[in-house]
Amino acid sequence: MCGIVGIFDRFGREEIDRELLGRMNESQFHRGPDGGGLYTEPGLGFGHRRLSIIDLSNGQQPFFNKDKTVVVTYNGEIYNFQDIRAELETLGYRFETHCDTEVIVYAWEAWGESCVDRFRGMFAFAIWDRPRETLFLARDRLGVKPLYYADLPNGKFVFGSELKALLAHPDVPRKIDPTAVEDYFAYGYVPDPKSIFSGVRKLAPGFRLTLRRGEPNCWPECYWDVPFVANGRLTEEQAMAELLERLKEAVRIRLVADVPLGAFLSGGVDSSAVVAMMAGLSADPVNTCSISFGDPAFNEARYAQMVADRYRTRHRVKQVDPDDFSLIDRLAGLYDEPYADSSALPTYRVCELARQEVTVALSGDGGDENLAGYRRYRWHTYEERIRSLLPLGVRRPLFGLLGRVYPKADWAPKIFRAKSTFESLARDTVEGYFHSVSLLPDSLRRDRMFSAEFKRCLQGYQAVEVLRQHAESAPTRHPLSLVQYLDMKTYLPGDILTKVDRASMAHALEVRVPLLDHKLVEWISGLAPDLKLKAREGKYVFKKSMERYLPGDILYRPKMGFAVPLAAWFRGPLKQRVRDAVLGPVMAGSGVFDMDFLKTMLDQHQAGLRDYSAGLWSLLMYESFLRRYA
Repeated sequence: MCGIVGIFDRFGREEIDRELLGRMNESQFHRGPDGGGLYTEPGLGFGHRRLSIIDLSNGQQPFFNKDKTVVVTYNGEIYNFQDIRAELETLGYRFETHCDTEVIVYAWEAWGESCVDRFRGMFAFAIWDRPRETLFLARDRLGVKPLYYADLPNGKFVFGSELKALLAHPDVPRKIDPTAVEDYFAYGYVPDPKSIFSGVRKLAPGFRLTLRRGEPNCWPECYWDVPFVANGRLTEEQAMAELLERLKEAVRIRLVADVPLGAFLSGGVDSSAVVAMMAGLSADPVNTCSISFGDPAFNEARYAQMVADRYRTRHRVKQVDPDDFSLIDRLAGLYDEPYADSSALPTYRVCELARQEVTVALSGDGGDENLAGYRRYRWHTYEERIRSLLPLGVRRPLFGLLGRVYPKADWAPKIFRAKSTFESLARDTVEGYFHSVSLLPDSLRRDRMFSAEFKRCLQGYQAVEVLRQHAESAPTRHPLSLVQYLDMKTYLPGDILTKVDRASMAHALEVRVPLLDHKLVEWISGLAPDLKLKAREGKYVFKKSMERYLPGDILYRPKMGFAVPLAAWFRGPLKQRVRDAVLGPVMAGSGVFDMDFLKTMLDQHQAGLRDYSAGLWSLLMYESFLRRYA
């Protein structure tokens, strides 16, 4: 993995401030401690921080073609670069290294913007083509690697792997986007292509951007989307067999590295399946690592050990103190934008543990979105059946009334917590799913938590519009496939992949995600929905295909997740800290919140009357962001 930055004068050839470019580049030192490079010419500057993975003695960046008319700065891995290289060699190109960076340069020369269609991997890169006076940026299809950019009023265009690199440039405005704040408190992250600042954008997954000097417009263009096109009439047995072969291939091509390589092993289905495939493809024992929690409610360590024992991996376990909240202040610096997934804490620790032995780790991320593993998918399909029986004009008043009068009972067994279900049934499909994934519901976030002044700033904007826009362009209308698609466009890149990228890069660790191989994703999307979610069983065909590789205790136990005990923290060791932050001058001065209601949230949570832990964590992270950046 690496870090990239750049400055481009869109309308002239003003000399680039090399010292400024260097500061931007060094802000991402953690992404590439093995080396750094800068390149400037009139009107253009590229920077790069390198984490050496393949061809360690070559591939320093920025990287040029032979006549130095094309230069690239690149973050990622192209797993099929050897096949592309062979094809380019038949076209007359000659290579001087064995790294994938050189392939990108000549692929651009040969195929221009369509070069990205041939790349199989995770990447974010920028190419400068001097003869064409063209700057080209691209991000991988699923959004494994990040890319921020800002088009400045003075005609400069700046980009970087992380937001902090752009904020090192004095002309990048720090005006907070009110709609991004609304999105953050709804989703727990700021969805692509927005950033928390109105003047900075993210290049969305599967998009490319072309800028030509002197031309005013630069609109991102989508080059790939999850197709959800049926694969044909596969039997269950055929689907199982083909899924296994495709997974093995996705894992195999990710085992190429000139540095130590291993895997995360949580004890869940996805990471266990990846380790099983690695063990079958490797002559040496696989390096694995996992985090152990003292509290059995959060602990999957024994399941990870079962897989490690079965495949005789070199397994390392680190027990995390359940009251390990020492990283809280660091998160704002790691994620730059407000980010409210508390599992970033144990993710940071497992990356820290992995880096002690390896430089590359494979993970099981993406399996839930691909193969319908989240419990909310099951609930959504149940709700959709009810929605199909009653028109919205009947459901909205009927279930809306039930949702209003039914008591909120966080303390009760789940069967008695019907309020949220009633509220969801009163909505249409997209509104209902938005309600199920919202960090804070509309009735709390918009109606009570935000100040009147901030609501006016929103001008009627609602965070559900993020899902509505994706739903309008979705290639499927099937109830299950639609919400999988929505998660792949929002939750997967905005939460899951962001979490892993920043946590791993903080330790200069490269993480590869075979379950998000785009060819595998395309094929899985075309499977019949009932092969993914069958009755109450998510990941049905995946689990069936893995039965000869993993025990039933791994495949068919309830999903646990990477949770931390926030509710107890905010009533115990962090009681005063969260109160000081949430009710302090930084939050009061932001103008965003109804401070009386924030006090009510704290009082009720700390008295044990309500569980506002998710909301309080999001507020704590927002306050930390404001102190650092705003």
